[in-house]
Amino acid sequence: MNKLKLFAENFLIYGLGGVISKIIPLIMVPIVTRLMPDSSYYGINDLSGTVIQFGSSLAVMGMYDAMYRMFFEKDEDDYKKTVCSTALIFTCFTSLVVFIIMLVGRKVIAQYFFSDPQYTYVVYLSAMATLVGATNSIISAPTRMQNKRKVFLVTNTLSPLISYSVSIPMLLAGHYVIALPLATVISGVTMEIAFGIMNREWFSLKRFDSKLLKQLLAIAIPLLPNFLIYWVFNSCDKVMVTNMIGLEAAGIYSVGSKLGNCSQLIYTAFAGGWQYFAFATMKEKDQVRSNSLVFEYLGVISYAATMFICAWSCTIFKILFTSEYWSGYIIAPYLFLAPLLQMLFQIAANQFLVVKKTWPNMFILSTGAVLNIIINYVLIPVLGIEGAAIATLIGYAVSDVVCVLVLCKMKLMVVSWKFIMASVVMSCYIVIWRVSFHSNFVAGTIVAVLAVSVLMFLYRIDIKKLISILKK
Repeated sequence: MNKLKLFAENFLIYGLGGVISKIIPLIMVPIVTRLMPDSSYYGINDLSGTVIQFGSSLAVMGMYDAMYRMFFEKDEDDYKKTVCSTALIFTCFTSLVVFIIMLVGRKVIAQYFFSDPQYTYVVYLSAMATLVGATNSIISAPTRMQNKRKVFLVTNTLSPLISYSVSIPMLLAGHYVIALPLATVISGVTMEIAFGIMNREWFSLKRFDSKLLKQLLAIAIPLLPNFLIYWVFNSCDKVMVTNMIGLEAAGIYSVGSKLGNCSQLIYTAFAGGWQYFAFATMKEKDQVRSNSLVFEYLGVISYAATMFICAWSCTIFKILFTSEYWSGYIIAPYLFLAPLLQMLFQIAANQFLVVKKTWPNMFILSTGAVLNIIINYVLIPVLGIEGAAIATLIGYAVSDVVCVLVLCKMKLMVVSWKFIMASVVMSCYIVIWRVSFHSNFVAGTIVAVLAVSVLMFLYRIDIKKLISILKK
């Protein structure tokens, strides 16, 4: 009961904070697209975010997760402050290096990501956002690690509000290319100053410990390829669409992915509370069973939500967007499920981190990432943006299956027959949806209700138990 309460509290509070930071940009997508002359401008802005994600992954180098893991190793405050200080000093150095590399290679980056060297000035802004964002992730960490929920909730609400208070006036003034990247920089600097003031007692140059840094790097370095592989999954398809089809298609794909990434609300809610829960309970005897149940339950919730997104995607696009973007509805369901499969992978793969073996993640994710790129090259010329979305989904699905099989063999995870049946139901539904009723709201909804009923029947005993626990 205590573990359920701990997970629920962190899921709701940190999750709500994370969801607010995601839902505001999501709500703003239809507004922003209407303020831009055509889809290519939205593609450029979204690709700037892709550059920032790539640079940030290199700059942080897995240090955030390593710091989180080592923070709970001992209870002494002096030790925890040393962990935070060492992580920040190292990340400041790597962030500065990445910043300089981005400035020096700005023309190459502009050509590869934006398919045109004229956008070097966008790379300048992306480099600044990378420098701020990477260091901010470490500076803000003590707030979460101390479980300061209210602070986290407020700051995650303010950040997007600051960003759009800057970008919307710029869009109205006609600065379509730099509005969102510049707003990201300004918002990031504001949040970094705020967290720097709040968490200043946790960081000190004098507390840098080279021996502790070696321990942090032993955990962090094997995680770096994982974050780069996540970038391949989440962003490489946009770059490939840009270079193989064009900026206009990239803009439509970006909008489709934004609606698809409504699932990021579920994923963010999970991620917000998961890390604290996972490491706070990692030494308990029934940890394997608890982790496995979280995997299954969130997996079934993900399947149910995806079924309704499949049914409603076409209608939602026609309501929210202009006709230029309507073709993006077909990719939304694939990209709705993909982040949820990423969430399931992280739940399962956390078992490797608990036993301090982070290298299996890299090999498993690499398999899915390579498969993703290969399928992109095959399907994008044939199916266009839908091919890129299918490639992302298949890549994550393969990674999940391989990860679960390895963990089950290591006796670090248990998967019931019910979840296997639920996965079969999900697979059948998405194939039938695409072939028979991908634009039919009524038929899609009816079949979705029937399929979700099957999932509820499979987990009827678990649902009764959960209801009983919540009542108590």
